[in-house]
Amino acid sequence: EENMTVTEDFTRIENTYQMEAEVCIIFSDFGKMQDVCNLLIEKLGASITISPPHFYHTPEAIDTLRRQVCVTAVGNTRRKAQEVCRLFGQALGKPLLIKEEETKEWGGHIDSHLSHSADSQTLQERIQNATAYASCRVFAVFEIKGKENRRNKLL
Repeated sequence: EENMTVTEDFTRIENTYQMEAEVCIIFSDFGKMQDVCNLLIEKLGASITISPPHFYHTPEAIDTLRRQVCVTAVGNTRRKAQEVCRLFGQALGKPLLIKEEETKEWGGHIDSHLSHSADSQTLQERIQNATAYASCRVFAVFEIKGKENRRNKLL
C-alpha cells in the first residue's frame, strides 16, 4: 500500500455516475509488474489503459550496487592472489590493506523518471537505458605464508 497511490474522479452524466481511477504503483520486481498488468487486462479488458512503465533506481539501490561491486572486486582480487601464491608454492594469508582506488558508474536513471522522448522507445530500449552499471578497482596487500609456515601449523 505504501507503494501505491489511487486518484479517483466521479462525474455525473445525466442519471448515471461515471468513475475514473488512476492507480500508480511502484514495483521493485519487473516480473511482478508484468503479472499485475496482465491480471488487470484480463479482468478489466478494454476499460483499462496501462501506461508504459517508468524505470528508475532509488539512491538506496545504487548504494547497494556500489557495495556489491566493491565486495566482488575484493573477492576477485583475493582469488587472483591465491592463484599466484599456489603457482609459487605459497599460501595466502590475511589481508593487510584493502583500498578502493576507483569506482565508475554509467547508464541508469537515478531517482528520476525517464523523459517524454522515452514514449517512443520500446520496452527493451527503456530497460537498457535504465540499467545501471558499476565497476570498482581495488588495491589489496595480503600476507604471504611460505610452505614451512603451513608445515609448522600442522605439527
